[in-house]
Amino acid sequence: MKRQLISLSNLLTLVGLIFLLNGCDALGGKDNGTADSMSDSDGNSYNTVTIGTQVWMGANLKTTKFSDGTSIRNVKGGQTWANLGTAAYCWPDNDSVKYKNVVGALYNYATVSSGKLCPTGWHVPSKDEFTTLETYLGGYTSGGKLKGTNVNYWGAPLVGATDETGFSAYSNGLINSAGSFFSPYTERSLLWSSSVDQYGNAYYFQLYFSNTNFDLGTFYGNKTGMGVRCLKN
Repeated sequence: MKRQLISLSNLLTLVGLIFLLNGCDALGGKDNGTADSMSDSDGNSYNTVTIGTQVWMGANLKTTKFSDGTSIRNVKGGQTWANLGTAAYCWPDNDSVKYKNVVGALYNYATVSSGKLCPTGWHVPSKDEFTTLETYLGGYTSGGKLKGTNVNYWGAPLVGATDETGFSAYSNGLINSAGSFFSPYTERSLLWSSSVDQYGNAYYFQLYFSNTNFDLGTFYGNKTGMGVRCLKN
């Protein structure tokens, strides 16, 4: 019986192909994506994604505890939310079953400014850190690279969503300062920053379903509840 031998050149080609395929799998097929993970004080696990020099959580925060293990108050909207001066969270439309695993919780700014909302080793990004992300991705109209592509979690028509970074942002809406819910799963992905303007109003980052703009703005009074996406220290 004749034994068929693989030539050295063919063997090197085969090894190179295996290395390339394994490398693609480790990156998850995403621009700069990683296969690493982290967890919060509730034990919820999150993939992480590297974009430029920044390492982000791959989904919005959904913890009900601070990093020191103390519980965050769950307030379900209405006048109680409007009168709050302390840390609190809620789920969009008070429906954790529908929203928790896709868009996370909504936190008021007292929760964010506590400095202990994100897990140890992570933090709520500043306005400048969001701007760094924008610059790396290509500027003001680069937001589509962060938008998740599942049309069930956005308004229609969903414009320019590629999620090529693996950031997977989806519409989470907000709870306004009067304690009323607005636009979960329809229009806007809204995330707090840790920065405030000269009047003390906190900056937030927004992606909108019908364009690819990378928006930064502020809400008066900081009583709005919106999402948080933590950034590695």
